[in-house]
Amino acid sequence: MARRIGSPLASALSLAMPRLKFETKKEARIGFLAPLSGKLKSWAEPGYHGCLMWRDRVNATGGIKVRDRQYLVDILPFDTGFRPERALEGARKLVLEDGVNLIVMVGGDDFSNQVRDFVSERKTLVTTLLPSDLSPDARTLIAPCEVHPIYNVTGVDWLKRNDPGLRTAAMCTQDDAHGRPSIATYRAAFEAAGIELVAERLFPIETTEFSGIVQDLMSRQPDILCWDTAYEPFVHALTVEAFRHGFKGRLLSCTCDNYAELIAKTSPEFMENFIFQFPDFDDPRLNEAQINFSEPNEFYQEFCSRYSGTWSAVSWEYFSILEIWKAAVERARTFDTATVLAAMKVGGAGKHVFGDATWWGRELFGIDNALVGYWPVVRIENGKARIVEFGSILDWWAMNSTLLIKHMREMGLMWDQRQTKLATSR
Repeated sequence: MARRIGSPLASALSLAMPRLKFETKKEARIGFLAPLSGKLKSWAEPGYHGCLMWRDRVNATGGIKVRDRQYLVDILPFDTGFRPERALEGARKLVLEDGVNLIVMVGGDDFSNQVRDFVSERKTLVTTLLPSDLSPDARTLIAPCEVHPIYNVTGVDWLKRNDPGLRTAAMCTQDDAHGRPSIATYRAAFEAAGIELVAERLFPIETTEFSGIVQDLMSRQPDILCWDTAYEPFVHALTVEAFRHGFKGRLLSCTCDNYAELIAKTSPEFMENFIFQFPDFDDPRLNEAQINFSEPNEFYQEFCSRYSGTWSAVSWEYFSILEIWKAAVERARTFDTATVLAAMKVGGAGKHVFGDATWWGRELFGIDNALVGYWPVVRIENGKARIVEFGSILDWWAMNSTLLIKHMREMGLMWDQRQTKLATSR
């Protein structure tokens, strides 16, 4: 006669057998809020591709572990078109409808007053590539990877030390939230290096004709032409015009994305020794012990294989940001913004991609929400970008902070000036 389920034997067996817990993996959602169309697409789309590579790598190893649960990752993009009203629409959708745990942004004009107010009210953790977005009234906004434009001082400093005969510079860039803080930074860097700035132009972002701008800059006979933080289409147009007008001096820029195309448009000789700030990740120096990026050469090869011809300054940046965030989430054992942020900043130090760094910025941004340490200086050598030095941003700051503050204040860019302007616009 078959025993009933409720029999003493069945009860004993149920106590002896281990309880197996089958749980569907949960999901962690990350919002990518950036211009995936328009003029700034080249500074966003490659970063989005880097995010997809990070997602695939994390999910292939089981996801993010929080306590006894594993969370698979999803990346949710929203194209702002580099329009503030679209950025606000995207922020609201990602937070209120999609329930994202983190938003990554390029920043700048996309991080409008309205976006700032919304994410602050919702206590949403947001990352920017522009520490100049930071202020004490946006406590959940952080810059854990790129520290634009402060790292630009390292390129000027290296150039002057290695070519002390340089005496004058002329520069230009687009007139926006990327260009203006960079102008102030390059002003300070040139002054610290004893290089006279003989010409400066801020041009409208709608500009398409650059011959006149370059002719005007070159008429001052500068030793250096600096493209500041101009976007890729502008850097290419300006460089080609400098080549056509026979410039013989040094070229300096924050970025030089797709430089192989520029070499083809100009000449290898013209582009030799072009100085900028963003390496290719097949660079041998990225295998040095202080680098906090797993298998950078392999990452570069995979990226170039998956997204051929699109490697840029931002291809690796969001990947690095997401690694820092993941480590903090697993350490905090929660996705809660305040707890994750505290875990990220414990001890005031962190592992930046290019080495040990400090959570810094109070004097310049009013809050220590930028992870600042070393940044590479890159030079084109025989047609290939190569790191020539990891420059210390904080060492430069220790000697020249008054200069940078002076120039930022002259342009109305200090955190207290921005905060006053924000308050009056509300």
